[in-house]
Formats: sequence, structure tokens, C-alpha cells
Amino acid sequence: MSCIEKKDCRRRLRRFRLQRYKNFAICARFANFAENMNTSQLSLNYGGKVIELPRGAIMGIVNATPDSFYAGSRAPGEAAGMRAAELVRQGADIIDVGAYSTRSGAAEVSAGEEYDRLARALESIRRECGGELPLSIDTFRAEVARRCLDAFGPLMINDIGGTTLDPEIGQVAIQYSVPYVLMHMRGTPASMQTMTDYDDVVADVIEDLARKADVLTQAGLVDIIIDPGYGFAKTVEQNYALLEALPQFKAMGFPVLVGISRKTMIWKPLGITPDEALNGTTVLNTVSLLLGADILRVHDVKEAVQVRRILSLFPNLNNQYPQPC
Repeated sequence: MSCIEKKDCRRRLRRFRLQRYKNFAICARFANFAENMNTSQLSLNYGGKVIELPRGAIMGIVNATPDSFYAGSRAPGEAAGMRAAELVRQGADIIDVGAYSTRSGAAEVSAGEEYDRLARALESIRRECGGELPLSIDTFRAEVARRCLDAFGPLMINDIGGTTLDPEIGQVAIQYSVPYVLMHMRGTPASMQTMTDYDDVVADVIEDLARKADVLTQAGLVDIIIDPGYGFAKTVEQNYALLEALPQFKAMGFPVLVGISRKTMIWKPLGITPDEALNGTTVLNTVSLLLGADILRVHDVKEAVQVRRILSLFPNLNNQYPQPC
């Protein structure tokens, strides 16, 4: 058998496995999927309390770090509360707080330091914004997630590792009955960009997410949100292939989060910097909503809210992207 024939056989086998996982996901979650598609709200269980987010929810980014790739999002300590309050004024539906930069070349941060940064930021945000604002923590460590949940109550867990960097983190989401963002990534933040060799990037990413979602669902996790992981072990071209395939991710039966704000896939092809990438981000946020994104994770909330509002004016899009109350 030639190398070409072997590769074709591997691709056919992978697609067969992919269809099996897709079928399981659709069957296992069909009722929830159908309900979500026919409503203008996304219902999430925060430790026994149901939080309703608008379809096309805007997740504002607060980075409690000194070295995140986009300087405008950096707001450590007390500054986190002020940035979160401003994002809420601009229309953010949920705030995502991170304390570990995943950009290439960023310094390693211990679990203890990550928690300390998150705790200071979360305290500040609660003080400025009150206790009703839905919050998410951007961490791949089960220990950090558990400490935050014990100290601050129900929080969404946004795991860039997708249970790969810390297999116990899914169990934390199950134990505390909180939403969990399952993102696709290969390797670690330091090695991921050397791991972009896929047979079929769309099929491979869907297969990986479906397999992990299967395990988590069977273990008892209710609210899983999937994220294709734009920029994490992906080339620029692969990122666009994944974005174009968003309807295929939607067909898995889980809400989909899109996080492409000011990323390399925008500024590198344009020959600009992350600071100059707002216009490109707005274009891709528009495309994402048109393709069915349930949550947009963004640095620039005002502009993302405007995108959602403009799309709500189209008669045939109103049911999916209504104007929020």
C-alpha cells in the first residue's frame, strides 16, 4: 500500500470515528440542543442557580496579568474591578478573568501565584460589580479552580487545556455543578505552535472535542461549552478553516464559544499589531455570529455589542440574535 493510500485510509477511519462521536453527541444532547436553538436565551447552571444569557452572549476579558498579549486587557488587582465595571457598562453579559498568560514566551506562573492573582481580581470585581454578575475563570488547573469556587461561589471554568493539561479539572466542574468551557489545544502554551500537523484540522478537532465531551457527559457534567481553540496549536489557515466550519461544531449539540479577539489570525495576515486589530476582530465577530456562535470572548465589548445589535435588525436573524433587554 502506497503512502498516499495509507494516508487516505487513515483519513477515512478518522472520519468514521468522527461521525460516531458526532452521532453520540447529537443523541445525548438533542433535547437541550433543540431547546437552545429555539430560544433567544442560553441557560447555564451556576451551582444550582440558572443563569440566562442572550444568544450571542458577550464575554468581556479581564487579565489579572502583567504580560498578556494585548496590553489593553491587563488589569491586575484593584484595576480588575474597574475594568470589569466598564465592560459591564458597555454591555458585557459575563466577565472572564485570567491570571496566566498563554502567549508565546510568557513567564511560567505557579498555581499559588495564579490563585493569588485571581483572588485579588475577583474580590475587586465583586466589590465593583456586585454578586449577581456571571463570572468565568480562565484556568486549566483543578487546584486553582477549586480554590476559587470555594472562596467566591459558582464560576464558569474556562479551560484552555480541555482536560489535557489537568485531567482533574472536569471533575471540579462536576462537583460544583458549574459550566465548563472545553477548548481544543495540543501540547502546552510553550509547545503548541509546533504541533499543527493535522490530517484534517476540522475533523480532528471535532473528534477530539466530541470524545472528551462524551467522557465528561457520561461522568455527569451538564453544561459543556465547546471552543475550537483558535490560535492554540493552529496555523492562520487552520484557524480560518475552523471558523468557516462553525456550523459543524454547532451540530455537536453544545453551545459554542468563539475567542478570536485581536489574535494572530487577524493581525498577522494584515501586517499589523494586536493594538491595531480591532477592525479585523469586529469583522470576524460578525462572521462568528452569522455562523451561530453562542458566546463571543472579546477584549472590546462595546464594538461586539454593536455587532450583535446590528445583526438583530435583520428580520430573518431576529430569532437567533435578538436585541437584549
